[in-house]
Amino acid sequence: MDELRYQVDLLSAMNQRLTNDEKMYRLICNTSSNAFLYVNFVDNEVRTLANWDFFFPEVELRDMKDLAKLYSQVEDRYVLPLRDLIFLEKKEMNTDSGIVRLKDGKTWVECETAILYDSMGNATDKVIRFKDISKFKKQNEELTYMAYYDMLTGLYNRNYFVRLLADYVRRAGEHNDVIAVMFMDIDDFRKINDGLGIIVGDEIVQQFGQFLSGFQGENVLVSHFNADIYCIAIYKPGGNRTVEHIYKCIHERIRKPFVLSTGQEITISVSVGVAEYPEAAKTTLELINCAEIVMFKAKGKGKDAIKYFDAPILNEFLQSVNIETKLKEAVFNQNFTMNFQPQYYADTQKLRGMEALIRWRDNDGRMISPGVFIPIAEKNGAIVPIGTWVIEESIRTFVQWKKQYDCDVILSLNISPIQYMRDEFVDGIIGIIQKYDIDPKELELEITESVLIENFKDVMEKLYILRDYGIRISLDDFGTGYSSLSYIKGLPIDTLKIDKSFIDTIISDENTRIITESIIYMVKKLGFETIAEGVETEAQLHYLKDIGCDCIQGFLLGRPLPKEEMEKLLCG
Repeated sequence: MDELRYQVDLLSAMNQRLTNDEKMYRLICNTSSNAFLYVNFVDNEVRTLANWDFFFPEVELRDMKDLAKLYSQVEDRYVLPLRDLIFLEKKEMNTDSGIVRLKDGKTWVECETAILYDSMGNATDKVIRFKDISKFKKQNEELTYMAYYDMLTGLYNRNYFVRLLADYVRRAGEHNDVIAVMFMDIDDFRKINDGLGIIVGDEIVQQFGQFLSGFQGENVLVSHFNADIYCIAIYKPGGNRTVEHIYKCIHERIRKPFVLSTGQEITISVSVGVAEYPEAAKTTLELINCAEIVMFKAKGKGKDAIKYFDAPILNEFLQSVNIETKLKEAVFNQNFTMNFQPQYYADTQKLRGMEALIRWRDNDGRMISPGVFIPIAEKNGAIVPIGTWVIEESIRTFVQWKKQYDCDVILSLNISPIQYMRDEFVDGIIGIIQKYDIDPKELELEITESVLIENFKDVMEKLYILRDYGIRISLDDFGTGYSSLSYIKGLPIDTLKIDKSFIDTIISDENTRIITESIIYMVKKLGFETIAEGVETEAQLHYLKDIGCDCIQGFLLGRPLPKEEMEKLLCG
């Protein structure tokens, strides 16, 4: 009797424990956001647990035959993966998983299985867990989008474009195919940003990018690199997939203005550089670089143009890079010298003064023309320390000559437009004048019309300050830019230099003579001094003297001289 009671109590305790366990597992299931499907292969039993109605509200499962109802709840392409997960019973496999999307098109579900096997290795029980991962999937898609696409235009971003282009290059190398790369930049985009604001600039970039997206397709990649730069790659160009066709479409589009959200209309132009694999380059980055180089060449030729790669352009670019590298070292070490070209009065041929001209011999012993390295220095900012050195070195040398030779001459200095635009320019000039105690009237600063065009008001204010201080001002290269006698009368200048291009044809061309005579006549009426540049023949000298030109500068009377040769001229 006691034994029986013991057995009953034991069974009751076990039953109570099972009941408690069941409550615990049910609570766990009920608080879970997941759904569970239990399948018993031995008893053909199917049970659904936890948040089942959230995932499959219309699916009631009673036995294994009902499992087919689940297939209608997922998109067609996920039916087979789901069926494999439900009936996956391979021996010694504890878990497997997969991802399916429900037919609502929004809900992504991760399915994970756990399987029990008997001693013979046959599956007896299986649990499939269904977890909603839509939020994580969306986040992952957003991260993927950000990794591959540009947020402003929706085009491929630079990094992903380079990866895809690398695949193109690899494939083209295997099949001897051609790839064309178009590197594209909106002209004068900085003026849009500075003048109208970056919001307007962004909308232009966006609208133009959306237009370019129309070229995206099989074997055509379109990307937004950054700012106002785009890049298009074409694999095996042909038909409508050619550089010429795409550029023609682009040109037709930009003839019409872009209408902004504010109603404002903006018209743009673009410069395009084109390079082809394998002609221009054999690697991805080199191909892009070559296209970029010729794009800058197109900009340098007047913008709103397309330029195709050729070897001389690359050689010119590499030479420019080489000079820029050497120039930085030369600026640091001040590896420059000064030459001085004499200027003479036309009637007496007495020395008027000299123009200071910088010279540079690189470490290989080669003379680099100022026409080559000065534009590079102006682009990279090196012109500022170079210009300061030129001013101080020239004035220092000039003061020594004045003391040594007691000569009554004028020193002319070329000043870069970049220097004129700097706030400290005027104080810097005056500071050097005071440092070397030079009479300001003996110093002449040459300006070009480009200085006035860039920032007329600011430069004019500085010129008036310098002229009031006593410094002479000369307008250089007159006749090569937007020359107009109408605006000269308002300039604070003392001297006008007639450009060499007039002097070259002054004897042979009647029109040149008429223009030159008119310039000299009117300028003298305004009270300015005239200097003719590039005088190389006696005939030119006599003609200029006859029409009243005041001064002469050129190879006929004096080439640019090093310091030692100039000293001989001064003491002679």
